[in-house]
Amino acid sequence: MSEMDLLYTQVEDDLRAVVREVLADRCDPTAVIGLYDGDRSLVDGLWKVLAADLGLAGLLVPEDRGGVGASAREVAVVLEELGRTAAPVPFLTSAVIATTVLLHADTDTELLGSLAAGERTAALVVPWATSADREILAVHAADSRLTGTIFSVAGALEADVLLVPASTPDGLAIYAVAAADATVTPVVSLDMTRQLADITLNAVTGTPVVANADAAVRRALEAGAGLLASEQLGLARWCLDTTVEYLQQRRQFGRIVGGFQALKHRLADLHTSVESAAAAARYAAATLAVDDPDASVAARVAQAFCGDLAVTAAEEAVQLHAGIGMTWEYPAHLYLKRAKVDQSALGSPGRHRGRLADLVNLPA
Repeated sequence: MSEMDLLYTQVEDDLRAVVREVLADRCDPTAVIGLYDGDRSLVDGLWKVLAADLGLAGLLVPEDRGGVGASAREVAVVLEELGRTAAPVPFLTSAVIATTVLLHADTDTELLGSLAAGERTAALVVPWATSADREILAVHAADSRLTGTIFSVAGALEADVLLVPASTPDGLAIYAVAAADATVTPVVSLDMTRQLADITLNAVTGTPVVANADAAVRRALEAGAGLLASEQLGLARWCLDTTVEYLQQRRQFGRIVGGFQALKHRLADLHTSVESAAAAARYAAATLAVDDPDASVAARVAQAFCGDLAVTAAEEAVQLHAGIGMTWEYPAHLYLKRAKVDQSALGSPGRHRGRLADLVNLPA
């Protein structure tokens, strides 16, 4: 693999500080837990601040196309902070995956500029478990009228525009469809901070935006998987930091619980794993930022490792918080649910390991 600087730059540190401050002020865990009771009032207001006011929706979009002109490194920093708060915003689905698809559009679409400005939000209509090496499920297109159903789509509930893969005589194409024209059916999800939905199109008119879209969709899914590792890293860091802080305060049998050797060993093992995840996630983001030939390998290494690590960190947080970790009011369950769903999102760790073996010529 190529050598590159994985340390955070001053710009990235400043970006992290701003995002963390906004999330601390506007993403209270109690409001996030409210999503499980059907209260989604937090989502739109928080997303507007992040996407439009801070300009985060346009990080990957070049300046000459209405964006910020940043890179995957800055996107990764934002995702780390979103993971630390289990923030219920469509940043990954709209500002990363859908935006990456539109960057491959045949013409300079107005849609990309509106996404970059935070004026609209988009979602790529594929099942959330789809990895870049799998078949891309598509609806049927006839004279720009789309018909079909795609299940378990992430980001659709927040989207104004749906980017729909469709089968045409010339191959796979992407059509833009107004979300209001589709039947969007929410699905009760394990992780309600990124609730899934089923999308049904019944002869709905779409606007073609990307022809010969197979490569663009796969590139977007690969980038999404590589950067999802940064979200999983942020989640794991919250679990580790919060658990350490709790065990330094909790007393049992007259002693600080964190002083027990068995718990020290568990936390040391978790700390080592989180630092390894940081290296993998940072390398994936860095290779994506410069379009390095190792980007495909790095994305799969990061997702194969970070997907499992995030679940382990969340499980340790729940268990080591003891009774309070099992309560609804304490936010540990938010991280466990997010970690479990993310583990299978954009391809499971096992799927990525299998594809990784092919990429580096390891025999089965």
